[in-house]
Amino acid sequence: MQVKKIVVIGPESTGKSTLSEMLAASLKTVWVPEYAREYLEQREGVYEESDLLEIAKGQLKLEDEQLAKANKFLICDTDLYVLKVWSEHKYGRCHQSILDEISRRHYDMYLLTDIDIEWQDDPLREHPLPEMRQYFFNIYRDIVENSGVPWALVSSTPEERLKAALKAINSLI
Repeated sequence: MQVKKIVVIGPESTGKSTLSEMLAASLKTVWVPEYAREYLEQREGVYEESDLLEIAKGQLKLEDEQLAKANKFLICDTDLYVLKVWSEHKYGRCHQSILDEISRRHYDMYLLTDIDIEWQDDPLREHPLPEMRQYFFNIYRDIVENSGVPWALVSSTPEERLKAALKAINSLI
């Protein structure tokens, strides 16, 4: 059976990592952490546009490594669309190699995390204002709506998000 790749996508501080970890545990599989966090922690949060290419390479490498270990499903805490959104917002453009890789990679489902949970301060996060959270949510919603891939919105408590995500994933089977 081919591994189904599920991407958890959404704005900062919307529970993507928590949901990814919970889904992997529930589905008895592995998940791909967000490489940007590891990369930026090593650089104390300082980055330039060129760093986004390194983050993209690291994210894809992690994804490929975890895919080899996956059991029926691979849960991805973000994909390269996150770098596209980040780059376009901060620099007004996105490197062509990131766009090319987005078009090459295939995912089976997106789970869009809602902004209905409280912002958690973190030195690596940049946009805590409610209007910015809504702005980015709208961008991610447009991405999943236009992806041609099944997607589901996950909201409420971590437990309700997990329940909604598992229901959506079960619809793939």
